Amino acid sequence: MDEATPPPDAAAVETSQLARPESRSLQRAADVMVPVPFSELFMIAVRQERAGSLDEANRLLSYMLSVAPTQPDALHMSGIVAFRQGRQEEAVAKIERAIANGVDIALYLRNICEVYRTLNRLDDAVAAAKRAVSLAPSDPLCLHNLAVIHYERVEIDESIDCAERALLMSPDLPGAHFARAEALLIKGDWAQGWEEYEWRFRIADAAKLMPTTDKPQWDGKPFDDGVLLLVADQGFGDVIQFSRYIPWVLERCPDVAIACSPEMVPVLRHFLPENRIFFRWESCPPYKAFAALSGLPRLHGTRVDTMLAPIPYLRADPARVATWTERLRRLAPRSHRKVGIVWAGRPTHNNDRRRSSKLADFAPLAALPGVALVSLQKGPSADQAGGYFGRAPLINIGAEVRDYNDTMALLECLDLVVTVDTSVGHLAAAMGKPVWILLATSPDWRWLLQREDSPWYPTVRLFRQTVPRQWSDVFQRVAAALKEGEDSAPHKKPL
Repeated sequence: MDEATPPPDAAAVETSQLARPESRSLQRAADVMVPVPFSELFMIAVRQERAGSLDEANRLLSYMLSVAPTQPDALHMSGIVAFRQGRQEEAVAKIERAIANGVDIALYLRNICEVYRTLNRLDDAVAAAKRAVSLAPSDPLCLHNLAVIHYERVEIDESIDCAERALLMSPDLPGAHFARAEALLIKGDWAQGWEEYEWRFRIADAAKLMPTTDKPQWDGKPFDDGVLLLVADQGFGDVIQFSRYIPWVLERCPDVAIACSPEMVPVLRHFLPENRIFFRWESCPPYKAFAALSGLPRLHGTRVDTMLAPIPYLRADPARVATWTERLRRLAPRSHRKVGIVWAGRPTHNNDRRRSSKLADFAPLAALPGVALVSLQKGPSADQAGGYFGRAPLINIGAEVRDYNDTMALLECLDLVVTVDTSVGHLAAAMGKPVWILLATSPDWRWLLQREDSPWYPTVRLFRQTVPRQWSDVFQRVAAALKEGEDSAPHKKPL
């Protein structure tokens, strides 16, 4: 079973309005001599883009532009394809040319604002989005995109206002509901926020929660005459965070099975026997109802001041702790504080461009005496350890960490964890370990606004960016706090 991905936070980049023969700009190109009429060729390219055949769409659009270099719909569509293939600068250049030459300017502006947002050109993004709204005041997608940009600019009230205006026009627009959900949740309005959060599964690009079923979604009411299937949806950090609700569920439905990705078995085994944990849909038992793990806070009625589950609710295996203790004893100077670090999340995560840093950003920590850095980094970014030249020893053992059982045992051996917003932060926090989590200016909703602490985890300390996508001042503050011997707990006892 593949892990479900978090709902996309991106604004709506829509091409559906392009595939129409009556396009005025395409009519202007109708007399260009090509083997296939321009409008037909263009619609083929649009269908290829929608089907995910981006190379084929790019080939067709490149041919069109070789014949008619200023044709605006082809420029715009070519920019969309470039954006989807990760060529953002090319996308901006092409869509800007389309805006200069085109007649469907509101549509082009609606899409370029998301490209600007990806490039961290937030002033340009908000200006383009506002202009799109002014040109197409009845288009709810323009307002939806503006809501997303306001969220990234941490203009939360404005984000809510735009989402609500979009919903007045289109009450069933999933993206606008989800934008409103994130804004309400980060603001701390969890009563309305959880309800709106349920729209996440209706977003077009969101992964399906589970195969089609005729069974009902659980409403939170107790039953003991059947199986309740929990689905460990979204990212690994979400599963760790929301697994705290499983004991609460078991009080209401004693026969629980859970569907998850294989990586999460070591975590979920804390709550259920392994024969009730499944990572292939065909292996799951017949069930009476189902529920997403990420939907349990709504059913519980969680509010900022009514958090469930004492910390810790995850614990490391003592035998593995002993093994890792001995391993670190041989690798790290005994007099040094052992600080675990993670500088990047999975590159496929939709928020990775905001949340991830680089190992080089940890230089202020690496310059401190009496500190040994222990890399917990996994994935492609772990290769950055090969270019490390800091004063502090870097113990690069991430490759030896096989699963979350190893990670938990290793975390138990450390004095502190410093990490960007990844599952390792959730894991350490769920174990009650001191953990400092480094956040973007527009963080995930769960970290709320302005706070240095978290109602979810009492041993977490939050360090927030002050300038979008710039980490330098964050790491300076972290280094200063580490030098002073502070930890993440509210009572600030020494490490």
